[in-house]
Amino acid sequence: MRYVYIGIVIFALALVMLFKVQNLTSVTITLLGMSMTMPVSVLVFGIYLLGMFTGGAVWSLLRTSFREATGSGT
Repeated sequence: MRYVYIGIVIFALALVMLFKVQNLTSVTITLLGMSMTMPVSVLVFGIYLLGMFTGGAVWSLLRTSFREATGSGT
C-alpha cells in the first residue's frame, strides 16, 4: 500500500510541475493602487495557500463557537 501512496504523490507532483511549466506567462494584479506582476502559476499557488489559511481559520472559529453555544467545550 505504501507504493500506491508514493505513486499518488509522484503523480500529483508531476501535475503541479506540468502546471508550473505551462503557465509561465505573467499577469499583473492591482489592489489599492499597488500593482504586482507575477507568473500565473505563482498567483494560483498563492491564492490556494490563502484559501487554505482562511478556510482553516473559519472552520476553527465555527467549531469553537458551536462548542461554546452547546456547552460541550472542554
